[in-house]
Amino acid sequence: MKSELYLSDLESKPEALAGLAAALRAGDPFDGLPEDVDRVLFLGMGSSRYAAGVAARRLRAAGVAAVAEYASAAAAFPPAPGTLVVPISATGGSRETLDAVEAYQGGPSFVAALTNRPDAALAKAADLVVEMRAGEERGGVACRTFQHTLALLLALESRLTGRTRDLPALVERAAEATADLLERRDEWLPLTLELLDGPHGVYTIAPAERLSSAEQSALMLREGPRRPADACESGDWSHVDVYLTKTLDYRALLFPGSRYDEQAMDWVRQRGSTVVTVGGEVKDAAAAVRYVHDDDPDVALLTETLVAELVAAYWWSAQEDG
Repeated sequence: MKSELYLSDLESKPEALAGLAAALRAGDPFDGLPEDVDRVLFLGMGSSRYAAGVAARRLRAAGVAAVAEYASAAAAFPPAPGTLVVPISATGGSRETLDAVEAYQGGPSFVAALTNRPDAALAKAADLVVEMRAGEERGGVACRTFQHTLALLLALESRLTGRTRDLPALVERAAEATADLLERRDEWLPLTLELLDGPHGVYTIAPAERLSSAEQSALMLREGPRRPADACESGDWSHVDVYLTKTLDYRALLFPGSRYDEQAMDWVRQRGSTVVTVGGEVKDAAAAVRYVHDDDPDVALLTETLVAELVAAYWWSAQEDG
């Protein structure tokens, strides 16, 4: 794992997204799924499970029975006709995911694997392989693959719900938003680095519909610069994390969009905590990082983690130089 290679991986996000958009225009990556899908089981760990959690929630809201499970769980849905199993692993070699998918091989369930390595072990265990098309992540950190996983799970949502949408155009807008954040980083990144650089870590907050943004952001801060970081859902924050604002130098990255943002900010004002928002203005936040198309929740879902990813890259690099 190298910070300079990780930063290079981030800087190549727009190009990778453009390639994914072109592939989506060329055909449905989930062509070949059975027609009789009654329920969906996502299996994964880490970033893969974060993305799957959002996908499962979206499918349930559309009336499709879906759940995202830790691949390490002792048991999940039993194999059954009509059950679509979607194991997700960028490397295609996650031990827990490979172990979990064994229960569904050669049985009545259909296995559609999502991986960046179509030649890996996970692909060999699947009835259908969907390639992430994120390219090699030379920095050793799942960043482009996380973004591409989310986009491809939106394609699966369209397939299962029949929702008509121009997904390639959405991915292209996400590429534009990503490029905008990268090109203007000198405008917003120095202040963001300063505001989040406290003695007690960084806390990330996002609505349930985009909880993966908070989870992935916290993971990037732990994985690269090895800083304390944890994620929380916006409404749940007032029940589980509010207590930290009384005793810590509490610094948070907030992804707005929840109707409970103001409830959390009320406590932030009372306790003098520091909040930086991404993609929207919130009263009394210390700063706001904006980017093109940030008024589109689906663009935000695909884009907004880049802020924390860049913070992590620069902190990581400073540590290596020090």
